[in-house]
Amino acid sequence: MITLHGFAASNYYNLVKYVLLYKELPFQENLVYGGSDELLKVSPVGKVPAITTPEGFNLSESSIICDFLEETYPDTPLYPESASERAVVRQIMKIAELYFELPSRRLIPYVLSGTNAPEAVKEEVRQVLNRGVTALNRLCKFSPWIAGEQFTMADIYVHYVNTIVSAFASTQLDWDVLAEIPGMQEWNDSMGQSAIAQTVEADRLANMPGFMQHVKSQMQAANVK
Repeated sequence: MITLHGFAASNYYNLVKYVLLYKELPFQENLVYGGSDELLKVSPVGKVPAITTPEGFNLSESSIICDFLEETYPDTPLYPESASERAVVRQIMKIAELYFELPSRRLIPYVLSGTNAPEAVKEEVRQVLNRGVTALNRLCKFSPWIAGEQFTMADIYVHYVNTIVSAFASTQLDWDVLAEIPGMQEWNDSMGQSAIAQTVEADRLANMPGFMQHVKSQMQAANVK
């Protein structure tokens, strides 16, 4: 059985979990937080998520894990057959990560500490997000899925990228970023209504108190140092 290492408050953990559930692969979860010695045994840089296969093979980085699962368990495909269409799916995923998720992630420390990010940081984040908005407006179809008629890895990936954008960028910048892409909010809401997404969300909510306690203890330890 596959073991999924990490914690349910992580959006990257949740997108891998969604893939496992969608492909109906048996797996167990191992609750572990980033940077711990336990996680370093299965993830070279101590990042969440990581998986261990039944054969004892360890793998980290969510996009790499997702591609591994797709290649190893192809019976429920999450990529189109056409090479060009697969490339479009991966392009959407990469742009969402680089120009939506990563800039929004810069604002996480300020939200968790209950403070406002400096205006210089906010402006840098806005500039990168604007590039993402422009690119995704050109690429996303929402007909009915993000890349067209087929449900793909990009639907899962962008849905969990959007959790970071909505929770951190939108609140710190007072800007409804998803509304800048026609069809994005409606598609995102629809994604959240699936049985798999609701299962993942329930587990995320259950993990949040423990995650916040972990964050608090980490901040206290840093202040002591």
